[in-house]
Amino acid sequence: MKNRILIGAFVALAALLSASRAAAQTEVMAWSNITGVRVDGELIDFETSIRAGAIGGRMYATGRERQNTPLYHRDGAMQQVITPLIPWSNPQRARNRQATDGPVKLGALTFEQKVTDLARGKVAIALEARSDTTLRQPAYFCLSFGPDHYADATFKTTSRSLSVVSATRNVQLKWNRSAKTQVVEENGMKVVYIELASAQRKGATYAMKFDLSADGTIDSSDARVTIDPTSPGYVFAGFGGNFRIQNPSTDPLVIDYCLNDMRVAFGRVEMPWRNWDPDESADPLERARLSGVDAHTAESLEMARRLKEVGMPVIVSAWFPPEWAGLRTTRSDGSSVAYALDSQKKDRIFRSLASYFIYLKRYYGVEPDYFSFNESDLGINVIHTPDEHRDFIKEFGAYLASQGLKTLLLLGDNSDATTIDFIGPAMRDPACRRYIGAVSFHSWRGCDDVTLRRWAAAARELNVPLLVAEGSTDAAAWRYPEIFGESTFALYEINLYTRICAVAQPWSILQWQLTADYSPFFGEGIFRTTGPLRPTQRYWNLKQLSMTPEDAFALPFHCDKPTVNAAAFGNIARGEYAVHLVNNGAACVAEISGLPAGISRVRILTTNAVDSMRESFATVSDGRVRVPMAAVSFVSVLAETN
Repeated sequence: MKNRILIGAFVALAALLSASRAAAQTEVMAWSNITGVRVDGELIDFETSIRAGAIGGRMYATGRERQNTPLYHRDGAMQQVITPLIPWSNPQRARNRQATDGPVKLGALTFEQKVTDLARGKVAIALEARSDTTLRQPAYFCLSFGPDHYADATFKTTSRSLSVVSATRNVQLKWNRSAKTQVVEENGMKVVYIELASAQRKGATYAMKFDLSADGTIDSSDARVTIDPTSPGYVFAGFGGNFRIQNPSTDPLVIDYCLNDMRVAFGRVEMPWRNWDPDESADPLERARLSGVDAHTAESLEMARRLKEVGMPVIVSAWFPPEWAGLRTTRSDGSSVAYALDSQKKDRIFRSLASYFIYLKRYYGVEPDYFSFNESDLGINVIHTPDEHRDFIKEFGAYLASQGLKTLLLLGDNSDATTIDFIGPAMRDPACRRYIGAVSFHSWRGCDDVTLRRWAAAARELNVPLLVAEGSTDAAAWRYPEIFGESTFALYEINLYTRICAVAQPWSILQWQLTADYSPFFGEGIFRTTGPLRPTQRYWNLKQLSMTPEDAFALPFHCDKPTVNAAAFGNIARGEYAVHLVNNGAACVAEISGLPAGISRVRILTTNAVDSMRESFATVSDGRVRVPMAAVSFVSVLAETN
C-alpha cells in the first residue's frame, strides 16, 4: 500500500509538471536557441541565436552540437541554458577542439540565458555573458525570420526595440539599454542583429534583458486527410528499439517496462567485440567455452536471446574493436578517435567476428539476422571509407556464408541520413548484393524529404527492407538530459518518425534506446531523477506509434494542412488500420475519409503535455470520420472492420 501511495503521489506530481509544461509557450532548445512562441498552440515561429564575429564575415553561432557542454534546466515557467560560445573563425575546428579536448576555456564567452513565460504570448529573456579572454569580436543576440510567414513583413528597429509585422505574425521586442541593431538578408532569411557587446574584455560581464511579445493568426481550420487503402506500399513490421547495455543497474528496469508494456517489433544489441576477443593469439570461441565470458558480454548475449525469444528480428552491431584489430585514427569529421581495421589481419578479424555469432547460436540459440559496424561512415568506432565498406560487405558476407551462418550485413547503418553517398560503391557492386540484408541509416540530425526518398529508392533498388536502426533527433542530448522531459523534444521526435514513415516507408524505426540511456523514463536514479520509474511524454508517443497494426502496409494519403504530419497504415488481410497525426498547431478537427467499408467506429488516442494516450471514440459514416485534435498533440486513429 505504501508503494501505491508513493506512486500515486508521483503520478500527481507528474500531472502538475505536465500542466505547467502545457501552459509553457516558448520553445527553447538545449543549446539556447528559441524557435518560437506558441499562442493557443499556434507557433509564432522565428529562431534566436547568440553569435560572435563580423556581420557578413566570420561568425560563430549557437546551434545543435556546436557547443560542447550546454546545461539545460527548467524551473516552473523558466527555462535556463548555460553554454559556452567559442568565437573562432572556423566553426568545425571549434567543434573538433571541443570534442577532443573537452570544454574550451581559452577564447570562450560563457552565456546564461533565462527564458520565462509570463502570460499569453508574453516572454521575458535575460542574458548574462562573461568573457574568459580579451576578444575583438562583437557579440550579438540575433533573431532569424523565414519567408513562410515573414516574406511581407515590415521590420522596424530603434536602439531599444524591434517590431516585425506581417499579415499573419506580430513580434515585438524591447530591451533595457541602448544597442546597435542591424537587419541583414542571409540565405533567404531576415536576420536581426542586436549588439550585446562591441568587444570582449577578459573577465568582463555583460547583461541584457528583453521583453518579447508574439501573436498572430491562429489557424483552427480543419485538416482534411484522405487515405487510399487500395494502393498499399511497403510493410511496417512495427516500432523497434536498441538494447545496448550501458547502465547495468537501471537498464533492466526500462527494458522490462518496455518489453512488457508495448509491442516491440525489432531489436538491436551490441556485440562487445573488444571484450569478446582481447587476445589476438587466443581462440575466443575456445576461451569462452572453457572459461565463460565477462559480465558485459554475457548481458549482451542474453539480451539478444531475450529479443529473439519473443520472435523479433535481431541486429548485432559492434562499436569498439579489440586493440589488435584496429589502427588508431580519427573520425571522418576529424572530431575524435576512430579505428580503421588492420587490413593485414583481415582473416583473423573475420574469424573473430564469426566466432561470436557461432557462440551466440550454439549457447543462446540465436543466429543474428543482421550485423553492422555502428556508424562506420563517421567512425563510432570502426571507420570505413565507402570502398572499404563495400569490400567488407562482400568479403565478410562470403566468409559468413562459408561458415554456414545466415547472418546478412546492413548496408550503411550511417550516422545520419545526409551521408547517403557512403553506400554508393556497395550499391554499384553486384558482388555485394547477395550479402546485404537491409539498408540502414540513423536519424539523429533529421533530413529533408528528398534525402529520405533517396534512402527508400536505394532499398527498393536492392529489393531489401529499409531500416532506421537508430531513431532520435539529438545525439548530444545525453549531455543535458532534462531536455528529455520537455514536450517540445517529444514533439520534434514524433514529428520526425511520422514523416519518415510517410516518406521513406521503413520496415522499422528502432528507438535509441529502450534502456536508461536516452531514456523515455525518469525516476530510479535515471538522469539523477528520484522516485519510482515513470514514463515521460516521449514514452507515450512511442507506445502509441507501436500500436500500429502488426505487419501493416504503408498507405497513400493526402493531408491538406501543412501543420499536420500524417502517416497511414493498414493490415488489409486482418482489416486493421491506423492513421497517425501530429498536430503542430492550434486545436482543430481532422476529417479523415477513405476508410474501408465495414468500419463503423474508430478508437482515438491522444498524447501531449497533459494527456498520455487519452482514449476516445468517434463514429464513422460512409468511410468518413471527424477526429478532434488538441493543440500540439500526437493523435492516433485505430480502426478495425466489423
